[in-house]
Amino acid sequence: MNASDHGFNPAFNMATIRQAINETIERVRIPTPTRLRDLIRQIRAARTAAEERAVVNRECAYIRSTFREEDSVWRCRNIAKLLYIHMLGYPAHFGQLECLKLTASPRFTDKRIGYLGAMLLLDERQDVHLLITNCLKNDLNSPTQFVVGLALCTLGAIASPEMARDLAGEVEKLMRSPNAYIRKKAALCAFRIIKRVPELMEIFLPATRSLLNEKNHGILIAGVTLITEMCEKSSDTLNHFKKIVPNLVRILKNLILAGYSPEHDVSGVSDPFLQVKILRLLRILGHNDPDASEAMNDILAQVATNTETSKNVGNTILYETVLSIMDIKSEGGLRVLAVNILGRFLLNSDKNIRYVALNTLLRTVHADISAVQRHRTTILECLKDPDVSIRRRAMELSFALINSQNIRAMSKELLVFLEKADPEFKAQCSSRMVHVAERYATSIRWRLDTLLSVLIAAGNYVRDDVVSSTIHLILNSPPEEQAYIGLRLWSSVHNVANSEEKQPLLQVAVWTIGEYGDLLLSSERIEDVEIPAEHQLVDIYQRLLWSTSVSTTTKQYALVSLAKLSTRIRTKEEETRVKQMIEAFGSHLNIDLQQRGVEFAQLFRDYSHLRPALLEKMPKIQKTLPNGTDAEGGGFDDQQPTIDLIEGGDDGDSSLMINTSGGMVGKMGSDSRALLDLLGGGDDPIDGLALTPTADVLISGSTTATTNGKSVPPTTGNNQDLLDLLGSLDMPASTPPAAVNSSLGASTPVLGGIGLDLNSLNDNSIKNGTGGPNLLANSSSFGGLDNLLNSNLSPTTMPTTMPAMLPGLGSPLGSGLGSLTSPTSPTGLVSTNGTTGSLFSDFSAAVINNNDEHAKLLTALDKNGILVQLSAKHTGGALQILMTATNNSLTTLEQYLFQAAVPRSFSLQMLSPSGSTLPPGGTITQEMRVTSTAKATLRMRLRISYQSDGNPVQEQTEVSGFPEEPTE
Repeated sequence: MNASDHGFNPAFNMATIRQAINETIERVRIPTPTRLRDLIRQIRAARTAAEERAVVNRECAYIRSTFREEDSVWRCRNIAKLLYIHMLGYPAHFGQLECLKLTASPRFTDKRIGYLGAMLLLDERQDVHLLITNCLKNDLNSPTQFVVGLALCTLGAIASPEMARDLAGEVEKLMRSPNAYIRKKAALCAFRIIKRVPELMEIFLPATRSLLNEKNHGILIAGVTLITEMCEKSSDTLNHFKKIVPNLVRILKNLILAGYSPEHDVSGVSDPFLQVKILRLLRILGHNDPDASEAMNDILAQVATNTETSKNVGNTILYETVLSIMDIKSEGGLRVLAVNILGRFLLNSDKNIRYVALNTLLRTVHADISAVQRHRTTILECLKDPDVSIRRRAMELSFALINSQNIRAMSKELLVFLEKADPEFKAQCSSRMVHVAERYATSIRWRLDTLLSVLIAAGNYVRDDVVSSTIHLILNSPPEEQAYIGLRLWSSVHNVANSEEKQPLLQVAVWTIGEYGDLLLSSERIEDVEIPAEHQLVDIYQRLLWSTSVSTTTKQYALVSLAKLSTRIRTKEEETRVKQMIEAFGSHLNIDLQQRGVEFAQLFRDYSHLRPALLEKMPKIQKTLPNGTDAEGGGFDDQQPTIDLIEGGDDGDSSLMINTSGGMVGKMGSDSRALLDLLGGGDDPIDGLALTPTADVLISGSTTATTNGKSVPPTTGNNQDLLDLLGSLDMPASTPPAAVNSSLGASTPVLGGIGLDLNSLNDNSIKNGTGGPNLLANSSSFGGLDNLLNSNLSPTTMPTTMPAMLPGLGSPLGSGLGSLTSPTSPTGLVSTNGTTGSLFSDFSAAVINNNDEHAKLLTALDKNGILVQLSAKHTGGALQILMTATNNSLTTLEQYLFQAAVPRSFSLQMLSPSGSTLPPGGTITQEMRVTSTAKATLRMRLRISYQSDGNPVQEQTEVSGFPEEPTE
């Protein structure tokens, strides 16, 4: 037996001895560099940043010199120091190539530092990182598991798409390695590769499923993480892995029922990290899948009931369990259990757990609101929490829980919160209070009191929408409620200290007092509020208008209101005071207030006989919601203008007409290309449905009219909800009026939004009091309006009082309440035969129903429990269509909206629907009339939208097969 049999190779050992001797000589010749721990001590000992920079710069200079001298003996130590310097934020890019040299070293200690440096100093933006690919490939095939682990970690950290494609096959082989350590590292590396290059997923699919059969928890966690990433990246992979749900359930059940295992135990819970990973994967696999959800219901219930809640480890698992229960198709009892777990979290002393509970309840409240309602008291207590994040989430959740049954109790608590809340909460809270009061109010007086409390509690943090909503509510309230809220507002302004700090309250108060001062002065006393005298009302205006702390906007409100109040008071003395106060603003520094002062002063001098008519009370305004109902929640009544969706005639303009009967016509630009989306058109005609690219949108509202064939645009657009059928059409808030030709000169008042320009009307006609009805009776625009309304309207039926608007006297109410104008609604005009003029005067006469044997029944939509049918029948040269929507589901559908469009060779007229809410088993009907302007086949595009359980749903469909017009 020779020496080589014992593993001794003389040639190899001599070479090793020679290398060791040479390295020793080199160490003696080259001075020993500073050790890493000594460098750390020096840097920490630096008293100033300048001293620290000096130490770092000195060491970096020395490291550069050793790199230039190709010092291989201390390269590992120098790279380690350079990495520490890099972590402090100093530049260390000059060490990149040296890291590559270390990775090529045969020694493990050098490779470890080299790969660490590569992960820190290299990324795919550096071309140098491509040089490491071959080294990684060699080390992935190394017989040493730790070298393979280093290569896998580095590849996962810095892999570019090119590098990942080159080495993905090597990683897949390692996932089948018999070594558990390498399999775990390879699975994690595959996870990072798929994250960067999802199309490489198929390479790893065969090896991934086998990872779930491992006993090693490290491999299980890596495998579950890899499968989760695959399922999130690809729906096909998600369906492929739904077969592993029983395996995951089995693993999770073993973890719950397993006894104490010191290797995996964390605070008495067996491997919580693996449990959390499995629960998250179950949530992804069970989403919208009833079969998979059914398979995991039992195990989720066991986890929820058997997990210890005294430690944060157990709370973590319960939180993931709750998310899984809420996200899958779980049973109702399981959802209640999940909400109860979150309710227990709300009682936890840890504010992080309370925040997580509130946040989760807010995300899942729509799933089971009745279960969340049981914890309402605890949620309201969180409004008093010292942590601002918890208060914010509690406020949002409280508003989500409000319904018609608890509105009074909830609003009382939220008003207390609003009064003491931080300024950052007041704006959002006040706006949402107005919204819920509008939606769930039990009475008008309660809603008025609530809005008044919001204005007082929120002060100057109230948004403009709260002011406009409050004024709108007061405007549409009965006279006794207007007198009541007027007294309450006067008392608030008169008695509340520092009322100047509540500008929105002042704005609402002065508007109400000016508008309903006569009701205020003649009302009965309420509670402890005394009826004010006229001089007390004027005193308030004087205090506000001369106060330096009142904003310009509030003074604008006050000045307009004071002018209106002058027609409500009876004593000449106070009227004289009002006149003097208004005239004083004729020289105000603010140009807007000066203009108002000058113009209002004219009403007290030259045009005093017009002042009562010009400053009369505003009419009620219906605020239209997107679902076609008014702001009070009801549908359009018979007095409301009827709505048409009319696609233009057979001229080359191909316009879309949206008409509200009894109004002027305004014209929009051709940027409304979204029309083509609904009508299925483009530049190429498709069965007559295409429109020309220059399609215009004509909008006819209740405050516009057509005069001598010229269109006068409306000042406000109330038909935006109709345009939504055709896409998002930009609709300007105001447009300059077009010239109106009449026999009387430059400006003639027209029906709907009547306006009198004092600067352009004949001076003698005004002073003689002959302006009102005679002007309109002689207007040449009247014939066009008569044609539009399809009625025989005579001048003798006009009202005797014509309220008008002075130029520049617009109210500062912004979006909503118009100006001093008191427009006469077109629907209030009566024809000579006593019937209301309407575009549909001959439409309602022919009523059809689904049981008519001559009508053809077409099914437009049958989906998600809602059935929409069209019953069509030719009558009087037109096609009469009755739309019937039936709710066959168990859920109440709200805000139901039916919209339709037809090709340009047809015109479509629609009546108001019978309602906007579909209870289970309920129906909504709506009548339509289609007339043909050319020989063509009728196709109708429909858009049906509604809300189910608070979630918006929109369906779009096309209907054809309507009965042909009978030929004689």
